[in-house]
Amino acid sequence: MPSSNPLPPKENALFKRILKCYEHKLYKNGLKFAKQILTNPKFSEHGETLAMKGLTLNCLGRKEEAYEYVRRGLRNDLKSHVCWHVYGLLQRSDKKYDEAIKCYRNALKWEKDNLQILRDLSLLQIQMRDLEGYRDTRYQLLMLRPTQRVSWIGYAMSFHLLEDYKNALSILATFLDQPQQPSNFDYEHSELLLYQNMVIQESGDLKGALKHLETAQDQIVDKLTLKENLGELNLKLKQFDKAAEYYEQLIQRNPENTMYYKKLIEAKQLQTSEEIVEFYLQYSEKFPRANPPRRLPLNYATGDKFRNLVDKYMRRALTKGVPPLFVDLRGLYGDKNKVEVIEELQLKYVDALKKWSKFSESEVNNGPKEPVSALLWVYYYLAQHYDYLKQTEKALSYIDAAIEHTPTLIELFIAKGRIYKHAGDPMEACSWLDEAQALDTADRYVNSKCAKYMLRADRVRDAEASCAKFTRDGVPAMENLNEMQCMWFQTECALAFQRLGKYGEALKKCHEVDRHFSEIIEDQFDFHTYCTRKMTLRSYVGLLRLEDVLRGHPFYFKAARCAIEVYLKLFDDPLKDESAEQELNTG
Repeated sequence: MPSSNPLPPKENALFKRILKCYEHKLYKNGLKFAKQILTNPKFSEHGETLAMKGLTLNCLGRKEEAYEYVRRGLRNDLKSHVCWHVYGLLQRSDKKYDEAIKCYRNALKWEKDNLQILRDLSLLQIQMRDLEGYRDTRYQLLMLRPTQRVSWIGYAMSFHLLEDYKNALSILATFLDQPQQPSNFDYEHSELLLYQNMVIQESGDLKGALKHLETAQDQIVDKLTLKENLGELNLKLKQFDKAAEYYEQLIQRNPENTMYYKKLIEAKQLQTSEEIVEFYLQYSEKFPRANPPRRLPLNYATGDKFRNLVDKYMRRALTKGVPPLFVDLRGLYGDKNKVEVIEELQLKYVDALKKWSKFSESEVNNGPKEPVSALLWVYYYLAQHYDYLKQTEKALSYIDAAIEHTPTLIELFIAKGRIYKHAGDPMEACSWLDEAQALDTADRYVNSKCAKYMLRADRVRDAEASCAKFTRDGVPAMENLNEMQCMWFQTECALAFQRLGKYGEALKKCHEVDRHFSEIIEDQFDFHTYCTRKMTLRSYVGLLRLEDVLRGHPFYFKAARCAIEVYLKLFDDPLKDESAEQELNTG
């Protein structure tokens, strides 16, 4: 790369050493070499050396000096691509991406085929989603390095992101037609083929996608994704027999995946609820230890069939002691009849277990008695059941009975706290969670739950002290939680400060959450080069699409809403200056 203002051999060797020191992060050595050049009166204003000194100072955290040197360097050598590139790097480090792009473009005016500048420019363009500019830059990189795999992939991906599927596919096909080394048929090649298939599917050519997968299936290493795609494509193309075949293989592989069962029902074209229930019952016999084929028919069964199935399902869970049974069955609570059946069965269990330690009178002489804990889990279920139905008194009576039965079970205290929370008493809810947390101080989940309830009760300092048990020693809990991007804590904190009228603190927390989201968007930078190099292309496209809708996340929504409410409140009713008020009063 010829300089616009070349140095004599001795100084040029020193300049190269500055570049090397920068690359190897030996910044202090780099400054020494820069000083050696700049102390020579002939080269005291050498633009590129001044720029490199500025860049090195920036890496040492001396920002103001860095900008001063880089601008001085630019003034002395406006035609130097190095000075413009360095100025762009400085702007990029300050997250002024638009300015950085302008600097890179200026650098390219004087050195249009500089690979490093083109790469840096393409990174900023994809970061800022300037997709047309990204496509043009990737084309230049491909022309300069046509033998590199990354050049082809980057160019193809630029068309894919612009939804120009035809060009994207033709570039991928051209690249894949080039003679490959035998060792290339590995995981990375397999990922490339799956990415190609993803582009074909998104272009709407489902038949072409299916044909492509069937042709390339021997070269694809990820057999799970392969079968899922084959099943999905056959289903969309209404080739139901083939689709059913693939989904049966997938269920055989993982009988706990509920999506496979639903897709298989679609492939078998089962319409009526009786057929669907029968289908699930067959699979529950085939996979007796799998949960979905026993739980999913409850969504479709009605009448006596539902009663028998739910009875069997609940008995099994209560005998084993499955705490989240209510959460599991809560999806059925949209149907009043089903709720009545569940309630009736649970109340019968209570009576029968108290009298005979069995789930019903008819079983008194059959087999061994139920474990003592079965009654406890029925109480626990009924407490949650009545809480969901907003019958607080009944819920409390059952949870109290459960606590009396086993006063050491943490779940019961959490459930009691939740009942009070739903009843609108955050203080009482918090005291029960505090008690739950005292039973096991080493449980991080219970500790976090307790902190959340404390924040809902506006006890911010207590919540911070509670979280301090699990944060880094020697660092205030608030700081450490901010470092760890613990956003549930920060949003709850902001809402608590808002309720307490501490608007400054509330806004501080909201801005911390906003900063986390900005950091998550910043963190894409590391992946732009990594993903194309490692061929994790499908995940990379998924990441880019996620980042585009990132600020739709509930955490961001909560914090933004809180900040907006606080700002509106302060606009309508500004805070008064207390010192001025006191002076008036004294006067």
